[in-house]
Amino acid sequence: MNQAATSKRKKMGLLLFLTVLQCAISSVNTYSVSNPNVVLLIADDLGIGDLGCYGNRTLRTPHIDRLAKEGVTLTQHIAASPLCTPSRAAFLTGRYPIRSGMAAFSRVGVFLFSASSGGLPSEEITFSKLLKQRGYATALIGKWHLGMNCESNNDFCHHPLSHGFDYFYGLTVTNLRDCKPGQGSVFLKGVQMYLVILIQILGVTAVSLAVVHYVSFFKVPFEALGFCLLITCISLAVLIFFFYHFRHLNCFLMRDHQIIQQPLSYENLTQRLTTEAVRFIERNHNAPFLLVLSYLHVHTALYASKMFRGKSRHGLYGDAVEEMDWSVGMLILGQILDVLENYNLSNRSLVYFSSDQGAHIEEISSSGEVHGGCNGIYKGGKSTNWEGGIRVPGLLRWPGVIHAGTYIDDPTSNMDIFPTIVKLAGAQLPYDRIIDGHDLMPLLQGKVIRSKHEFLFHYCNAYLNAVRWHPRNRHQPQHLEGAEQASSVIYLNYLINYFNLLLEAYIITGTAELG
Repeated sequence: MNQAATSKRKKMGLLLFLTVLQCAISSVNTYSVSNPNVVLLIADDLGIGDLGCYGNRTLRTPHIDRLAKEGVTLTQHIAASPLCTPSRAAFLTGRYPIRSGMAAFSRVGVFLFSASSGGLPSEEITFSKLLKQRGYATALIGKWHLGMNCESNNDFCHHPLSHGFDYFYGLTVTNLRDCKPGQGSVFLKGVQMYLVILIQILGVTAVSLAVVHYVSFFKVPFEALGFCLLITCISLAVLIFFFYHFRHLNCFLMRDHQIIQQPLSYENLTQRLTTEAVRFIERNHNAPFLLVLSYLHVHTALYASKMFRGKSRHGLYGDAVEEMDWSVGMLILGQILDVLENYNLSNRSLVYFSSDQGAHIEEISSSGEVHGGCNGIYKGGKSTNWEGGIRVPGLLRWPGVIHAGTYIDDPTSNMDIFPTIVKLAGAQLPYDRIIDGHDLMPLLQGKVIRSKHEFLFHYCNAYLNAVRWHPRNRHQPQHLEGAEQASSVIYLNYLINYFNLLLEAYIITGTAELG
């Protein structure tokens, strides 16, 4: 009798030990993985070769490098488009821009005017809409570039507040050379290009009409011809005058639906954006929040505050990169990452850093200074589907959930952020449309070692340029450290499964004996 009781006590003790051990091991992978705060940091035209964590040794980016050191580095992170507007549409919706109508059939693939009637369709579902429905406070600070109005100058149908954001502080269009005196004009440059073509057409037309008139094929009144030429010249002069003197119409800063500054001032602009971001976190630290901080750096016109101007080894472009890095980490009163830590939000916050596309390597200022960045070893840049135009930085940090210092070499996309954060927030993915992105969490936590992307499609506006194929039967980790991390996590998962089975067996046998 005593022997049987001792045996039962041993079995109960072992059962209790296995239960505690299973809970402890499981907690490694399940710590705070629901309803996290989400901070998405998006650079503009930043090259993958501009960051220290991707191999740059001359630009100082310690705060961005800290994200890599404390989180996961995606080495094959691909933008859905090499242009701002379609790439950002794909990022917000998790869908190729051609599905949402944000891929142009014309040469110009982005919105250039605040008065444009186009924009991200209201039928599209953004991650901000879904997270807002789940009780998240949502904010977009910085660049939008996905339209503003539809039929009037105040219907705001394409405005960020109409796409799930509670708060907006920034630019609805983009940062343009026209907005900064002395940096030239995007529009005048375009007008000049077409002006040459128009003059050539007018010249050929005039000579042809003169020949026809001379051979008496038919009579052309020279007064009428002169009048047409005069009207054309006046129209061109008015157009050039308008673009030169009224360029500030596109250059304004908004808070929600209100214009608070026009023309836009670049003085301490990055500091102002960062301060708004920190204030939003401070206002909402007691509830889950989504913050998208979309930098104007390093799109031209380039700018940097006095604190950074002339300090880098790469001119104004380098100054702008280093100021953006400062913004990621440092503020007047602290650091974004420190703000998360001060409010005990660090372990409850997923931080993501990337760029909307690669660096614009052909960008040259009016004075001849290179205003484009570095895409590392990759060919091409912004507006091309060569690797340099679409391979972008991809850094994710979430202490306690994502293993620090890990490299992932499988193809991932900026469209993957949509399903990743939607699932983390406990929302349902839309069932009435195709979502091209995939949840990154299994890959980030090492539960799987392969990306779900077998194919990635690369469009130039609405035209398919290339397809990336990642065969499912081939995978070789390129970073030993990343491979070791993945192996250790896989082993841990096997260990959890083993103890689950063992625990289940003991529960069954223990219950039978105790009963």
